Amino acid sequence: MYSDTPLGPLRLPVICSPMFLVSGPDLVIAQCKAGVIGSFPALNAREGEGEPPMLEAWLKRITEELDAHNQANPDRPAAPFAVNQIVHRSNDRIERDIEICARWKVPVWITSMGAREDVNEAAHGCGGVVLHDVINNRFARKAIDKGADGLIAVCAGAGGHAGGLSPFALVQEIREWFDGPLALSGAIANGRAILAAKAMGADFGYIGSPFIATHEAIASENYKQMIVESGADDILYTSHFSGVNANYLKPSIRAVGLDPDNLTGEGNRLNLSTGDVRPKAWRDVWGSGQGIGAVRAVTTTSQYIDRLEQEFNAAKAALCS
Repeated sequence: MYSDTPLGPLRLPVICSPMFLVSGPDLVIAQCKAGVIGSFPALNAREGEGEPPMLEAWLKRITEELDAHNQANPDRPAAPFAVNQIVHRSNDRIERDIEICARWKVPVWITSMGAREDVNEAAHGCGGVVLHDVINNRFARKAIDKGADGLIAVCAGAGGHAGGLSPFALVQEIREWFDGPLALSGAIANGRAILAAKAMGADFGYIGSPFIATHEAIASENYKQMIVESGADDILYTSHFSGVNANYLKPSIRAVGLDPDNLTGEGNRLNLSTGDVRPKAWRDVWGSGQGIGAVRAVTTTSQYIDRLEQEFNAAKAALCS
């Protein structure tokens, strides 16, 4: 059953987070067809020197496949999709990618690592909605002041570059002054957690790490199996690998020869053929949120979303009984 949300009718109030080196067209299309908002980072669409932009090809495929699905299934429309833009001076593709996304009329834009008025204007110019991810109330106010339409509260326990605040604290502070679209990120991995996010005042649960363990994800089979076999105790929050605090799988740190309990001094170096270098975040050391204890097996995206819906409805029914 579909219900209205600030971003349109969805089967579940869920936005699937864009995961670097994990989210691609197969995953996004499966998420949207299953009735939740799928997303990918623009930087995942890579091409060789002199080749046409891969981002253009990805957007063409996603748009056409979702349009075809909608024509064939008017009673089960696909959810809108989102593209994540890293709004940071280190992203030398940002101007090109903004132009491509505007031309393809991307419906939802997720901005990270900075808020820029010109990016918001480009999104609005093509009819898009901008959600900006934030780790505290101060950044939330700045994002809205610069023209973002909604916010993603990235709280403790979220995968990737997570914040350190409790979701109870951050959602409460944001809702004191902001009544627009709000998604909550942080260890949301089952239907009960989606309902809890709604009860706290968020409009959407923002789910990432469980989708790593799906057949449609770009992630390696070893990464997927590590998600299945790990739990909250297997997550380390550190700035060691990227310079910004993020959550990583401890087994992946051990797999590159490091001790997750001792990441200082000479122990944080690897002797690779290229020299004595630190392993690279996301490629060598894998990210994950704390909610992965709910992941029981590698499944299809559709199967996982079916399970989320069953758990969400059961949780609602239990509260009403």
